[in-house]
Amino acid sequence: MNVVAPLAVDADGDLLARIRAARVYDVAHESALEPAPLLTTRLGQPVLLKREDRQPVFSFKLRGAYNRMVQLDAAQRARGVVAASAGNHAQGVALAAAKLGIRATIVMPVTAPQVKIDAVRRFGGALVGVRLCGDSYSEAQAAAAQLQAERGAVFVHPFDDPAVIAGQGTIALEILRQHPGPIEAVFVPVGGGGLLAGVAAGIKALRPGVKVIGVQAADSDAMARSLEAGARVVLNEVGLFADGTAVKQVGALTFALCRQHVDAMLRVDADAICAAIGDIHQETRSVAEPSGALALAGLKQYVAAHGAGDGALVAIVSGANMNFDRLRFVAERAEVGEQREAVFAVTIPEERGSFRRFCAALGRHDITEFNYRIGDTHAAHIFVGIRIASRDEREALVQAFHGEGFDVLDLTDDELAKLHLRHMIGGRSPLARDERLYRFEFPERPGALTHFLDQLHPDWNVSLFHYRNHGADHGRILVGIQVPATELPLLQCFLATLGYPHVDESAHAAYRLLLRQ
Repeated sequence: MNVVAPLAVDADGDLLARIRAARVYDVAHESALEPAPLLTTRLGQPVLLKREDRQPVFSFKLRGAYNRMVQLDAAQRARGVVAASAGNHAQGVALAAAKLGIRATIVMPVTAPQVKIDAVRRFGGALVGVRLCGDSYSEAQAAAAQLQAERGAVFVHPFDDPAVIAGQGTIALEILRQHPGPIEAVFVPVGGGGLLAGVAAGIKALRPGVKVIGVQAADSDAMARSLEAGARVVLNEVGLFADGTAVKQVGALTFALCRQHVDAMLRVDADAICAAIGDIHQETRSVAEPSGALALAGLKQYVAAHGAGDGALVAIVSGANMNFDRLRFVAERAEVGEQREAVFAVTIPEERGSFRRFCAALGRHDITEFNYRIGDTHAAHIFVGIRIASRDEREALVQAFHGEGFDVLDLTDDELAKLHLRHMIGGRSPLARDERLYRFEFPERPGALTHFLDQLHPDWNVSLFHYRNHGADHGRILVGIQVPATELPLLQCFLATLGYPHVDESAHAAYRLLLRQ
């Protein structure tokens, strides 16, 4: 990391007056401050969601972008504007350009979600051009700076500009007006710091007793590191899951304001962000983007560390520009992030009855995932996900497995296992002789797997098993059963009496290519 000395600025100045005078409502609306009753009950403290995800560009960014651009004089407007953005600021600039009749060129990193790129072109129309350059906002910004110098255009900074900060600060005025009662803390997502600086300055000027807490993704924590170091820090790399806040260096002005007004910074990981996306969907039936859920993830972390207080807790839901194809990952990780799923690798003896003993150790817990492929004559290695209610239940399961004499690895916090290894259990096995492959639909209720095992012929071995809960009424199961050719009539009898819908996949081309020895 490189450290850059802070810029000497008058951090307060007339910022509150700028916020009050900001021209944001030509394009934005006063977003709702909605109660979150499910979270309120769970956390034991009032939780409110500031719904910036419902703005016309599905994020707060149009406030600052428009407030900056509406102040340009005729000569500046004629030269046009240039901007760099991971997506949400770009949409704000595009909408402002269309509203004000200003030509704009916006440089976006190639990693920007397609939904944001498409939206920029839609909002800006013929007045806005998009260029893709670099893997992060910082690289896009460098390309935009060069373009701006070549053209003599006005650069509309996404965060380090007094007019932009003032535009974002209007959110603070709305929160305080909408909830005049006690507020313990306002949680704000942080990338370059424009939103945090504006909200913190506004709140501290009017109600200094309210805490303002910034929240960053753990792998894009430039503001947290800068405040800890006392100087702006440049990150070598940033994570891209929370792409809207993936900034390598915070602004000079935003850093100065945050040093003066921000009470604390929190870091959250991808699992916690996914869990917060799930919470927001439960409360609102809307899907926040990862950066949009940062504040709520931090709010939950804060309550877990400090316990419930008296005043309301406010989380700014800053955006909802989510690529649809990310939802699979979010759903996969939300249960772990909420500590509602534990993930284990369990080793059991490759002998009759051990599978049933394993199921007995689970008790009444629901299985969320089960991966197994025969590969050893002495031991079976199982990858299993289990729904839990608390960390205590996770520890109790480990003890239950040990009580049965099973070796166990707790992989709940293991990134490699959760992201990759869970999908790589299997392969060809010379031990899988006479294997017959079937797809089943099990009813999603406790005891369904035990019923299957009880009905299975005691001389038949389960050589492959894959299951993942998808939230449906029926679980989709893939099972390999070793049945000699002479016992195929018994297999047909078993299938008929089991009562579970099934499909014989033994001749499936992909199975024969990838799994059949």
